Amino acid sequence: MLTGDMSLVGPRPEVQKYVDLYTLEQRRVLDLRPGITDLASVKYRRESELLANSEDPDRTYVDEIMPEKIRINLDYAREANLADDFRVILMTLGLWPRR
Repeated sequence: MLTGDMSLVGPRPEVQKYVDLYTLEQRRVLDLRPGITDLASVKYRRESELLANSEDPDRTYVDEIMPEKIRINLDYAREANLADDFRVILMTLGLWPRR
């Protein structure tokens, strides 16, 4: 973040093995500056619990969670503004009610 490679709010960086699975449309998320937190991270705050309860965690992530996180981030980027970034920060800290 200090060198300008990351912002406070933006898509969390993804593991390369999953990036390799992105569709052309999903790859648009790679054009966004990565961040420390994002709306997808707030929604999937308990992602590790979801995956722990799955019979095939990797498949659950690839088929269900990853596409939804990408969609959330692309939607957010289309209309992002400083007020929305501030709201995401407050949601991350648990100081703002989630939708």
